[in-house]
Amino acid sequence: MVFEDRDLLVINKEPGLLTMSFHRDESRTAERILTAYLRKGAARSRLRAYVVHRLDRETSGLLIFAKSEEVQQQIKSQWKEVQKEYRAVVHGSLAEKSGTLSSYLAENDDQFVYSTDQTKGKWSETQYRVVRENNQFSELEINLLTGRKNQIRVHFAELGHPVVGDIKYGLKGKKFERMALHSRSILFAHPYSGKRMFFEAPVPEFFERLMTRVPPQP
Repeated sequence: MVFEDRDLLVINKEPGLLTMSFHRDESRTAERILTAYLRKGAARSRLRAYVVHRLDRETSGLLIFAKSEEVQQQIKSQWKEVQKEYRAVVHGSLAEKSGTLSSYLAENDDQFVYSTDQTKGKWSETQYRVVRENNQFSELEINLLTGRKNQIRVHFAELGHPVVGDIKYGLKGKKFERMALHSRSILFAHPYSGKRMFFEAPVPEFFERLMTRVPPQP
């Protein structure tokens, strides 16, 4: 648990954990874990954790949950003002060391997200900056200007620099211990007090191992 008050829960989600639960699916999820935490073993309790936003199963980092539907809706109503920073390690060296990737994203029947035209997709923007690089990988600081499903993964895969460990959009046959995508920080206004709320989750050690195991280019 990163933070808790009477209205909110903020956690640092581990990779491999689903954000939310689905009907008839008994999988372990962040939503179920937090709901059980709030109920403290009281089977008849109506307390529950309400999902405010999601992270992909293999993405780690900061997630906000609300303790009531009212709080959930209040945070969602101001979501365009929320600032989210991610860290990612991608394959290769980017020609442009900073910039914004943009396209219209759509999802097909196989739940595969791809860029298309404005009649089929939703406008998506991903701002990035190269933090460091070696002769195999680049570590990026990423700010989401929109929040579409799989947005970061799709934009960098289509650029030719997929996220390390991304088995859906990334390089086939390459195996890593996890996907190198992490929700590092989040800034938002508290739904009641309006107070500036800023949280940060340390970058996973896996990222450091990727960036230091290969000698940098001269």
